[in-house]
Amino acid sequence: MSLPAGAAEHGLTLLTRAECGLCDDMRHALQALRVRHALPPLRLLDVDSDRQLQRRYGLKIPVLLLDQIPVCHGRLDQAALLRALRDRRGAA
Repeated sequence: MSLPAGAAEHGLTLLTRAECGLCDDMRHALQALRVRHALPPLRLLDVDSDRQLQRRYGLKIPVLLLDQIPVCHGRLDQAALLRALRDRRGAA
């Protein structure tokens, strides 16, 4: 998958849409997790701003991506995110 121009290829990206309660919940859960763990900066991207993203993820929103790779959708999976971040650090 390729994100639209201007979207970062590295780091955390949260695919959201307007008036999405689950999206707000995941964003707040990420903010709370940031208090206890070092997380990369979070970028928010409206899935409806890009047709390819809308087709691919439209019904799965919110989706959390790490370096453009899906980590979880719907609700934050803290264990999966922390594991992905550890794997990413180990590969560096």
